[in-house]
Amino acid sequence: MLLSFLGGERRGAQVVGFLRVDEEPILLKCQTKHPDQLIIFDLSLVDGKEIFQELKPGGIILLNTDKEIDGFEGLRMFKIGLIDAARIATSVGFGGTFNMAMLGAHVRLINLIKIEALIEAVKATVPAKVEENVEAVKEAYERVRIYEIGA
Repeated sequence: MLLSFLGGERRGAQVVGFLRVDEEPILLKCQTKHPDQLIIFDLSLVDGKEIFQELKPGGIILLNTDKEIDGFEGLRMFKIGLIDAARIATSVGFGGTFNMAMLGAHVRLINLIKIEALIEAVKATVPAKVEENVEAVKEAYERVRIYEIGA
C-alpha cells in the first residue's frame, strides 16, 4: 500500500513530501517523523542538524550535489548517495527539472529493483519526452556515488 503527502506548495517555494510504502495497509495519515530515507533536492534548504533530528540512525540520504563526499563527513553514520542531478537534467534537455535523475539515483542507492524494471515503468507511465526521461534515469543510475556507513 502507498500513502503520500505533499505540503502546500507554490512555484519557487520549498516543498516537503512524504511517502509511506508497506505491503500491509497503512493507517497513519499524518506527516512522517524519523523516516528511513531522505531525498534532498536542494542543499540550501537543509542543514546537518536537521538531518540528525529527522533521519533514523543508519538511514539513507540521497543528495543532489556536485560536491564530493569530503563535504559531508558529519553525515557518515548514514548511507549516502551523491548525484549531480541538475547537470544530468541539463544534459538531456530538462533544464532545472531533475526529478527523473533523482529517481534513477535513488533506485540504485536503495537497490530494491533492477534498472530494467525502472526503465520499463518510465516508458509505460511518462507521457512526453520518454527517451529523455529514460536517459536521465539511466545516467543517474550509473553515476550516483554511493558511500556506505562509515566507509
